[in-house]
Amino acid sequence: MSEEVHWLDDGSPYSARFNDRYRSRTGGVAQAVTVFLAGCGLPQLWAGKDQFTILETGFGLGLNFLTTWAAWEVDQQRCERLHYVSVEAYPVAAADIICNAQMANFANEGASHIEARLPVLAQNLAQAWEHVSPGIQSYFFANGRVQLTLAVGDVQDMLGATSCAADAVYLDGFSPAVNPQMWSPATLLSVARHCKPGTRLATYTVAKRVRLELAGLGFFVEKLKGLPPKRDRLEAVLVSNQAIGETQTG
Repeated sequence: MSEEVHWLDDGSPYSARFNDRYRSRTGGVAQAVTVFLAGCGLPQLWAGKDQFTILETGFGLGLNFLTTWAAWEVDQQRCERLHYVSVEAYPVAAADIICNAQMANFANEGASHIEARLPVLAQNLAQAWEHVSPGIQSYFFANGRVQLTLAVGDVQDMLGATSCAADAVYLDGFSPAVNPQMWSPATLLSVARHCKPGTRLATYTVAKRVRLELAGLGFFVEKLKGLPPKRDRLEAVLVSNQAIGETQTG
């Protein structure tokens, strides 16, 4: 059974389980572009690469994936293959993914080419989404050049079962205050084990314990100006993986 999404009067999708919104009130596309893509140095970082791998905690309504796919699609310098790995404990219905893509907005003329593609890409995702089940599954789009590996289940179990070496990480679970497991030391360690020196990481939260934990795992952490109504956001890069042991490849 799909996770129920409540649509608020202002058009925001809301989770009763976590008592939190799925995306920023400013707009989901704005959050994806500003906090996550730009926060990880994209699209510049994937330019000319054979493959680029993104690891995400919290697939939610899929807007980060769809926006990243759209940005890849329109980028003339894009990598040859994009591999997007995401963990989600409570998958929503395909209809909510489509609805969110149609209602998301950026309110920035420079991203209109990305925003215009979202409903189409969401329909493609929804067709594959009918077969989502617990465990790890992969879906291929854009003639096989875009791969979505979706790990459905407990975040630590799924991170442990997933093999990938991430070039970038989106930390996008519900806030640490309402979903502490997603931001626990054990979860962040599991994320870090999929990273390598130079891996970029981005998130909307600047909670002190998250910053300290990432720093202890070998990340250089910066607090930067956030997307309103949030004052701050976080960017990080893994400097050394000595504190986390061997990374996983794939």
